[in-house]
Amino acid sequence: MSVVEKIKSAKTTAFSFELLPPLKGNGIESVYRTIDALREFDPKYINITTHRSELVFKENAQGLFEQVAERHRPGTVAIAAAIQNKYKIAVVPHIICSGFTREETEYALIDLQFLGITDLLLLRGDKGKHERDFSPTGHKNATELQVQVNNFNQGSFLDGSKMKSPIVPFSYGMACYPEKHEEAPNLDSDLFYAKKKVDAGAEYLVTQMFFDNQKYYDFVEKCKANGINVPIIPGIKPITLMNQLTVLPKIFHTDIPEEFAAELRKCKTDAEAVEVGVEWCAKQAKDLIAQGVPSIHFYSMMATQSVKRVAKDVF
Repeated sequence: MSVVEKIKSAKTTAFSFELLPPLKGNGIESVYRTIDALREFDPKYINITTHRSELVFKENAQGLFEQVAERHRPGTVAIAAAIQNKYKIAVVPHIICSGFTREETEYALIDLQFLGITDLLLLRGDKGKHERDFSPTGHKNATELQVQVNNFNQGSFLDGSKMKSPIVPFSYGMACYPEKHEEAPNLDSDLFYAKKKVDAGAEYLVTQMFFDNQKYYDFVEKCKANGINVPIIPGIKPITLMNQLTVLPKIFHTDIPEEFAAELRKCKTDAEAVEVGVEWCAKQAKDLIAQGVPSIHFYSMMATQSVKRVAKDVF
């Protein structure tokens, strides 16, 4: 059963979360600890993020500095396979444009087929830390990536050759932005591309994190008015650090409601911020469930214990 089928068939609001692969050189134990902390809430799927290579300068044997590509969090496909094998929970590896060639994407798709992993989340990904503007290594946006996956599903490789054996087509979701993507000129433009993704085969959409539920509800209504009728999964995150009051809006371009911001400004320690973050996130989740959302997706990075507290309160 695909992720979207699990979401649609759930009798109550489904629970899912996203986690990071460990940094290069570390073991998978931190991933297992996150899952062990949250598995009691019956996650319908677990998203596994993918991280691009970054260009860094390193000294070579001649004492000269040269620019090389370096990935700090490898192993997304392998970790997805390990999780599915150990926990029998559906996994959704991210497939991104950023930092990956079309050929690398094709081999990732082939490997995932061999492993029996057929759910994906397709994303453009962030620009590199060394880039002023997004500079594609392969696809320049998620809808281009979507074309490659669609062609693969139909049995065609990049070079036009045909597969000799049948495959299980990938089922995939894509991202949407209730508060507008940072590079979009306006929200209507975001709606245009959201519909384009759905019309081309995206079976569900997952939002960027938000802290104001009304913005999500307004976005969903606009999507429906534009003929977008797939599940739109709200993505939320409990704040755990005082500095996230200013860091998260800067990185993710999301507004923090004044009521929430005022409580965070009162915090003297990160421990106090954790309590405020859990309370607000639980309030969001309860309201979303009351409105009948099909699923809630938690961004659990650096917030596993807070997500556990929220889930225990609302699920």
